[in-house]
Amino acid sequence: MKHRHLLFYKPYGVLTQFTGETGAGRATLKDYINVPDVYAAGRLDQDSEGLLLLTSDGALQHRLTDPRYAHARTYWAQVEGTVTEEALRRLAQGVEIQGRKTLPARARALEDEPRLPPREPPVRYRKSIPTAWIELTLTEGRNRQVRRMTAAVGLPTLRLVRVALGALRLEGLEPGQWRELTAEELRTLPAAGGAKAKRGNRQRRKCIP
Repeated sequence: MKHRHLLFYKPYGVLTQFTGETGAGRATLKDYINVPDVYAAGRLDQDSEGLLLLTSDGALQHRLTDPRYAHARTYWAQVEGTVTEEALRRLAQGVEIQGRKTLPARARALEDEPRLPPREPPVRYRKSIPTAWIELTLTEGRNRQVRRMTAAVGLPTLRLVRVALGALRLEGLEPGQWRELTAEELRTLPAAGGAKAKRGNRQRRKCIP
C-alpha cells in the first residue's frame, strides 16, 4: 500500500482533528482536506497557525510524535514588548514552565516582520506597547510551550506560526491549502528504526505547541 503524506497550512481557529464537538460550529481538518485515512503527526493549538504534516503511515506518525525522538520544530512568534538579548538567552538555555525546565532551544530576533498572510481575525494591538517577532526552534513539544516560554521572559505571544518541521517548510502554501510531499521531502523523513530515541526523555508529553 502506498502511503500519502500531506503538508497543510492550518489557519487560525481550525482544530487539529477531523471531527469536532457536535454543534460547536468550529472548523476542523475535514473542512479543508478530503483525503481518506490520513492523520496529523502532531498538533497545533486552535489559536496557532502554520505547518502541519498529515500521513497515512502510522509508524511514521508515531516516530514524529513520540517524545523520545527529538524532531526540530520552528516557530515565528509575534510578541508584545521589546526583545532583549537576555530574553533570547533565557529562551535558548531553557525556562521553567509548569514546574519543569524546557530543553535548550534556538532563539533569535527577526529583524523585519515576516511576510505572512493577514490573520483572520487580526491580532489586537495596544498602541502604547511595541511588538516584535522572534524565531524559536524546539526539539520537544509540551502543551502550549512557545506561549508559556515567551510569557516566562515577559514577552506574551500575540500570534504564533509554525514555519518548519525539520526540513519541511511552509513556503508556497497559503492558509487552508495543502499539497503532497515531494520525493526529495520524503527522503528527509525518518525511516523506520532510523531515528534514535533521546535518553531521559521518555516522560515527555506528545502535545505540540
